[in-house]
Amino acid sequence: MKKSLFGYGGTIKAIAESGNWEIYDDRFKEISFDKYGNKLLPSNLFDETKSKLEITTPGIPPQNLLIKKAKNLISDYDYFYNEFPFSIWVSGTNGKTTTTQMIEYLLEDSEAGGNIGLPIAKMNRNRKFWILETSSFTLHYTKIAKPNIYILLPITSDHISWHGSFEEYEKDKLSVLNRMDERDIAIIPKKYESYPTSAFKITYENSNDLIDYFGFKETHFEEPFRLDEILAKAVYKILFFKEKSLKEFKIDAHKIEEFKDNKNRIWVDDSKATNIDATIQALKKYKNYKIHLIVGGDSKKQNLIPLFEEISTYNINLYLIGKDTPIFEKYAKKYNIDYFVCNKLTEAVNLIDKNFNDGIALLSPASASLDQFSSYKERGEKFKNLVLNLS
Repeated sequence: MKKSLFGYGGTIKAIAESGNWEIYDDRFKEISFDKYGNKLLPSNLFDETKSKLEITTPGIPPQNLLIKKAKNLISDYDYFYNEFPFSIWVSGTNGKTTTTQMIEYLLEDSEAGGNIGLPIAKMNRNRKFWILETSSFTLHYTKIAKPNIYILLPITSDHISWHGSFEEYEKDKLSVLNRMDERDIAIIPKKYESYPTSAFKITYENSNDLIDYFGFKETHFEEPFRLDEILAKAVYKILFFKEKSLKEFKIDAHKIEEFKDNKNRIWVDDSKATNIDATIQALKKYKNYKIHLIVGGDSKKQNLIPLFEEISTYNINLYLIGKDTPIFEKYAKKYNIDYFVCNKLTEAVNLIDKNFNDGIALLSPASASLDQFSSYKERGEKFKNLVLNLS
C-alpha cells in the first residue's frame, strides 16, 4: 500500500523530502520522479484502493475529486502531531498573521509556522513553543491534532467559494474546540461562549474585555491591531503570569501602511485586506477623511452588502479593479456611491492622482489578488511603486 500526497505546494514539498511518497497534482501531465525519489502522477491516476494514507495541501477544496476519493485523508498537523511541542494556534478571519508574529515576538524559544513562515515538516522540534497560524482550510482537514492554547479572532465572511457557505466556514473554525480537553485554554469571541468544549474558555466582545480580564496596564496599537496585541499579551500572561510589552514590535507591510507621494499626499497600502471585514476595519480608521478607495479583485463569492452598507456612510469615491468589477459596480449603483471603472491598478492610481485634492487614498481591495497578481504582496508593492513614481 502506498502513501499519497495531494498537490505540490510548500506544505507538501516539505513532507515529500522524506521520500517514498506518491504525489498527485493536476499540473502533472505524465508520470515522473522528483529528486527525493517520489513518484509524481497526474491526479486522474489516483487509486484509493491502493493508498493507506493521504495528506492534502490545505488549499485543495473539498469538492476536488482527489478529496472525494480519499479514504484515509488527514492534514499535515495530524501527521506530525506526535512531534508537537506546546502549541498555540491562531485562527479567525483577520489578524491571524499579526497576532502570530506578536506571540512569537513575546515568547523566547518559540517558532512560528503553519500558514506563515515554516511548514510543519520544517519546524524545529526542539523549540519550547510553536505558534501556528491556522487557516480554515487546515482546520477542515484536521481531525486529530489540537492546540494547548487556541486563539480565535472574530469570524466574518471569507472563503465562501471554498467552504460552500459561511456556516461551513464557521464550523471549521470552531471544530478544534471539539478535541480540546480541560488542560487546554481557548480565547474565543463571546458569541461562541455556549459552544461545547472541555477547554477552559475565556470570551470577549472587544479588546477592552480582555484588558479588564487580564488586568493589562499598557497598550501601544490602535485598532484593528489593538486586538491582536491584547491576544498576544494574553498568551504571555497565561504562560508566565505577568505582562510583557509589544512597544517595539513592527507591523508588516501591506497592512494599513501609510506613506506619502511627492506632493505630500497620504496613500495607504492595505493590500492584505482580502475580505470585506478587513476593508471595513480600515475604513473606520479614516472615517473623518475624504476617501479614494481602490476595491476589487476576486471577491470569493462574499456577501458584499455589509461592505457597501458601511461605505455608504462615508465621503468616498470608489475605483474598481479586477475580475469582479461588474459585481462591485452593481452594488455601487444600488447604494448610490460615486465610482470609476478602472479594471487595472495602474489606471486606478492615475485617476486618483487627478482627483486627489484632500483626504486619503486607500488600497483596501476586500478581495483576493490572484486574478491579476501573484499575491497580495505583489499587488501592494505595485501600488506603492505606481504612487511613488507619479510625476
